[in-house]
Amino acid sequence: MNQFTYVGTELELFAQAKNWKNYIRVLLSKYIKGDVLEVGAGIGSNTRLLCRSQYSQWLCLEPDNQLFHALEQSIDLNGIINCYARNGTIDSLTNEQFFDSILYLDVLEHIPNDNQEVIKVSQHLKANGNLVILGPAHQRLFTPFDAAIGHYRRYSQSSLKAIIPDNLKIVKCLYLDSVGLLASLANKLILKQSQPTLKQIQVWDSLMVPISRTLDPIFRYRLGKSILLIAKKYPDQIDKG
Repeated sequence: MNQFTYVGTELELFAQAKNWKNYIRVLLSKYIKGDVLEVGAGIGSNTRLLCRSQYSQWLCLEPDNQLFHALEQSIDLNGIINCYARNGTIDSLTNEQFFDSILYLDVLEHIPNDNQEVIKVSQHLKANGNLVILGPAHQRLFTPFDAAIGHYRRYSQSSLKAIIPDNLKIVKCLYLDSVGLLASLANKLILKQSQPTLKQIQVWDSLMVPISRTLDPIFRYRLGKSILLIAKKYPDQIDKG
């Protein structure tokens, strides 16, 4: 029996962030293909959104027992075909399991040894497969909210790139949500909340995210409170350590 317990209580709140999740879906859709592994799938809110992409099979890993049962129900209730949930971590995978796309969506920052995690999961990536990492940006923005939901860190481009093993090639590394960066600064300097309210999530999602979608490319994805990295395993990198 898996003993991991997720300490956060924000998953239902952020499941309401439809504009943000659609923004992510547009950015990620072309990197999701074939056999997909979603690590730390939570209650399945990202699964429900991203499974609109073309895929063969989708495996969701979730180590928290309670979240795992909610995830199973979400998959069943939404009729997501060829999608399966497993209560565990990447250590639950067999040596014969390989994937075309591996997703860490607001997950890697919850893992104590993120470098070893990425090294291990890269061994399960097929040739031409994509590793997708989305997480919170800028350690200086670390707040009581981060601590309350079990974050070990926030990432810069340099710190996130540093944990990618040599057998993968970084395709892109972008900051996202330039306007939301202002909200994070306000929480860091003024509000110092350990949990946003539903109203705050709605204001951010309905007002700030649409503006960020316009401004982020203008700023060349150099500003934002979130960070997105895509890495690929090219055939000539398979045997590299």
